[in-house]
Amino acid sequence: MYLAMHQVVRVHLSPTERVNKSTLLVPTMNPETERKGKFLHDIAEDNGVAVVVLDENNDEAATANNNSICGALWNSEEFRSRCDLDCGRAFTNTNNGKPFEYECHAGLSCRALPVEDNGQRFVAIIGRTFLSALKYRNATEKAISGEWNKFKPTEFFKNVLMSGSTAGIDNAAAGLSKFVVASPENVIEIEMSGEPRTSEPTAPAHPEETRSNVSPARQTENRDPALTDLRSLIGSLMRLGYREACASVLDFLQDKYHFPSLIWLERRGDILSPLITRGELQGKPVRVSLRTDNERLLAASSNDEPLILRERRDNASESEGRVLTLFPSKVGSDIRSAIAVETAISEESLVSDIIRVSKAVAPQIEILRLRDEVSSRDSLARGLLKFNESLRGIDTEGFWMHVMQVSAELLRAERASLLIHDETTDKFKTKAAIGSAVDLYSTENLGNRIARRAIETGHPMTLEDMPKIGVEIAPSDWRYKTSSFISFPIAIGDRRLAVMNFTDRAGNEAFSQKDLDLLNTIAPQIAMAIDRTKLKTKAGEYEQRSITDSLTGLRNRGYLEERLMEEISQARRYHSSMCLLMIDVDHFKLYNDSFGHPAGDNVLRLIAQAFRETLRTADVAARYGGEEFAILLPHTSGEEAAVIAERIRQRVERAEFPHRQVTISVGVAGYTKEFEEPKDWITAADMALYEAKEQGRNIIRVYEDLGRSFKEKIN
Repeated sequence: MYLAMHQVVRVHLSPTERVNKSTLLVPTMNPETERKGKFLHDIAEDNGVAVVVLDENNDEAATANNNSICGALWNSEEFRSRCDLDCGRAFTNTNNGKPFEYECHAGLSCRALPVEDNGQRFVAIIGRTFLSALKYRNATEKAISGEWNKFKPTEFFKNVLMSGSTAGIDNAAAGLSKFVVASPENVIEIEMSGEPRTSEPTAPAHPEETRSNVSPARQTENRDPALTDLRSLIGSLMRLGYREACASVLDFLQDKYHFPSLIWLERRGDILSPLITRGELQGKPVRVSLRTDNERLLAASSNDEPLILRERRDNASESEGRVLTLFPSKVGSDIRSAIAVETAISEESLVSDIIRVSKAVAPQIEILRLRDEVSSRDSLARGLLKFNESLRGIDTEGFWMHVMQVSAELLRAERASLLIHDETTDKFKTKAAIGSAVDLYSTENLGNRIARRAIETGHPMTLEDMPKIGVEIAPSDWRYKTSSFISFPIAIGDRRLAVMNFTDRAGNEAFSQKDLDLLNTIAPQIAMAIDRTKLKTKAGEYEQRSITDSLTGLRNRGYLEERLMEEISQARRYHSSMCLLMIDVDHFKLYNDSFGHPAGDNVLRLIAQAFRETLRTADVAARYGGEEFAILLPHTSGEEAAVIAERIRQRVERAEFPHRQVTISVGVAGYTKEFEEPKDWITAADMALYEAKEQGRNIIRVYEDLGRSFKEKIN
């Protein structure tokens, strides 16, 4: 009923208009620079895309919200040539005055738009965004173990753009349309994606116009009280919302006939499911399959007859179970809804009355349903915008709690939780929880009732699925207000990442297909956010491993030398004091030869543990190589360093080792301006260490105390 349209808007420009186009596109060095930059920034940020303006030399004239992956690849000598084959040809490929779409080698979707500013020709590249989780996953794998692993993850994934559709690109392109270069025929073609307004039937001006929907045999004079009441009902419907109107019809029948239960069934896919329930069946699962009963429902509607259905029960006779009398409502050739009464109605006049009501209200209800659908789409668009905004703070504290709060608000759920699935242990861990009556962060066997079934099948679990899977009733101390729930799996391909749970919908209502559609819309973005978080965690672990000694857990030599360079720079600028210790395990080769290399490795681990127990938080201990260690002591004088070194020496001397006592020798060197490079400083501490070993080991020597003759001998 709502068809996605692909429109081309043609705007004819006069020669004067082509010359006097707006000049807000490319920032130039003038008083309007800030305003121009803000113009591009707003377009890019509002639509969640990058906007990069290039000149004919492929130089960036302006950039807004650029994808950090693009920035890294574009500025890399290794990958710049591949970028030149994509974005680098954008200017040339738009010489014909027409935009074109492309996907670059990184898997990012882009649109090149020919534009001009102050008479100068440019090309605006819009997008640079992943349109699918698979494309993003491919990029993350390249960053972890592929050709992009040379890039630092913290910078490479600083601002990754991800979208579920081209809507952001379309909207950004429309925002830049006033700068589009005119074609030779003085025509600008702007591609727009949108939906036309639906033409809705007009409500009858008078209740009498509905008489054509009532069987002639049942028409009476205007003074008939039943007809007057029906006219009053119909007249009131158009002032209500869709749900309120359906409820009003049920209340009308309930007040008039006092049925034990009444249900308004709404079509959702191939199922008629309860929208509004009155009476004893409230909160009970009821549904009618259009796959098996559609022909019978159509025949009943065409013949102005109800359809009698019995509750399906295992091991029960046909006469047992509840009975529903259905009065289907047909719009066009489709069954759109039905009124269900929980009883078998045999009285012909009563059947005729309900059929008359059902047929009389059908046109108004359908109008309201269409209006509600349009309103829901607008609300969904606003909700998705808010949801997309919530994804921007992925690295902030409380990010996942905020995402779940926004998601729960969209579904009008009072309780919600996000359970992350650990693929290694096959267990769930609570990432965020809202409104729970129990502590989900420490609950045993978390997710085993329903979430596990959802993640194993890859399909959402709802209230209607409960009888099929035989799930136990939730413990009473969980204090659920309603039985409505959704357990929605989040996945990328075959990787099952998480489950989102929503319960206790506001208004005691059941979740609907619209809620599932909403979750289907936002699920890929949540999946990518979870995957990105996991990637950053892995990247951080990988980065940590690259600077850590695997045997002792201390920093390695590469990290120490880089850190010394930074500290030297700081010391020269702020004239701060600091010292370096070089440490050697005494007679370590003899220990290895006597007790074996595994025993020697254990000695190194125990010494590293002694360092951690003795040093301050700001101190940096590293394994320099073999049995040699180094310790950086920032903001420490020579006297303080000697005290710390002696404390470490004593701590190792008193430690218990498996085979015999182990000791260390320590050389101390305070930083001075004579040390131009880290190696000079290390050499000085090494000289003091050499003196300690020469003097009998298990002692400390300070570089500044060494005599000139000794230093000259060593050098």
